[in-house]
Amino acid sequence: MSEITAEQVAHLASLARIDLSPEEITSLTHDLGQIVDSVAKVSQVATAEMPATSHPLPLTNVFRPDVVVPSLTVEQALSGAPDRDGDKFRVPAILDGE
Repeated sequence: MSEITAEQVAHLASLARIDLSPEEITSLTHDLGQIVDSVAKVSQVATAEMPATSHPLPLTNVFRPDVVVPSLTVEQALSGAPDRDGDKFRVPAILDGE
């Protein structure tokens, strides 16, 4: 088991300004101990010969070809707009003078 203590968890919680109950401190002490132990196990097998990976299986993206298809006309796109300015949507300004 790791060297994480309840006092360390309580100290970190106070630094982060998180109010933890004694039960939560006990639970988090156990959980953080397991995380530290798991990282230690991984560190034991991580060597210079072992390449770093982000996923255990190779992943590839599946792309579809771009196909030009008919889209909405300006009138169709703006037909449900509450307000418009020519061929554009009109929306309330949210920035000062930009």
